[in-house]
Amino acid sequence: MRLSGSDETPRLDVSSEELEALVEQARAVLPEDGYQKLLGAIHTLRYVTELLEKKEASLADLRELLCPATTEKTGKVLQQAGIESGPEKPAVADPEARGAKRKARGHGRNRAAAYRGAQKIPVPHALLQTGDPCPDSCGGKVYPQREPGVLVRIKGQAPLAATVYELEKLRCNLCGNVYTAAAPAEAGEKKYDETAVSMMAVLRYGTGVPWNRTEGLEANFGIPLPAATQCEVLMANAVPLQPALEELKRQAAQAEVVHNDDTSMRVLSLDRDTDISPERTGVFTSGLVWILQKLRIALYVTGWTRRR
Repeated sequence: MRLSGSDETPRLDVSSEELEALVEQARAVLPEDGYQKLLGAIHTLRYVTELLEKKEASLADLRELLCPATTEKTGKVLQQAGIESGPEKPAVADPEARGAKRKARGHGRNRAAAYRGAQKIPVPHALLQTGDPCPDSCGGKVYPQREPGVLVRIKGQAPLAATVYELEKLRCNLCGNVYTAAAPAEAGEKKYDETAVSMMAVLRYGTGVPWNRTEGLEANFGIPLPAATQCEVLMANAVPLQPALEELKRQAAQAEVVHNDDTSMRVLSLDRDTDISPERTGVFTSGLVWILQKLRIALYVTGWTRRR
């Protein structure tokens, strides 16, 4: 067989008998298990070399021989190489004991880390702090772990929740002046904050929930939210988002591929006499999906078209 060296050392032609003789000379200074491993490696090298010389083994056969699957027994590989293996360990008779050694499979539920949008509340230990003596009186001290214990609790709520701040009013019985408590800082200044506006937009344009359906859902939770109000709130907050839309258009113009589709669209506030010329008969929404590298940009444009 030929042994390959590095770029600086030449290749050597040596027989397996010579290698076994060298191992026998080193047996005196090697432990018994080390001697058996080295001898087994030489036998395996000889066996693989013979297969390659006779062209009786494919690359898949060699991969199966040298890199067996985890379920394949080591003794089978050694037997193919002509090496006697020791007695195998007895199988576990108790099915419960055998199952205990296996790694538990996933239970199909989401891990706590998967709840990225969940509110995280740290809960300190009620009795222990960092550096306190161990409660088991072993003489050690307790220190916090990197990963805390986690409990996931899910509760239902309306897509848009409302909070009513009842500001106390005090009236002077002499002058009649009324003094109202100041609103807390968390109350904010807007009736519909940014989160409420975002939720309306996601429900209507992200998931396609009609405004009337959202109105009925919120009414069932005791929170009146008329469809007209949703429309007005979104219109009022669309202006600050115009620069973001223009930037999306600029980025989409650099895309390599674009897909488009048209659908009819009814515009309630459209004045046909002033906004559309007589030759225009249809109102359509064009959906454009631009592919820029690995990103997808979706733009929707509503306009008029000729009848074909």
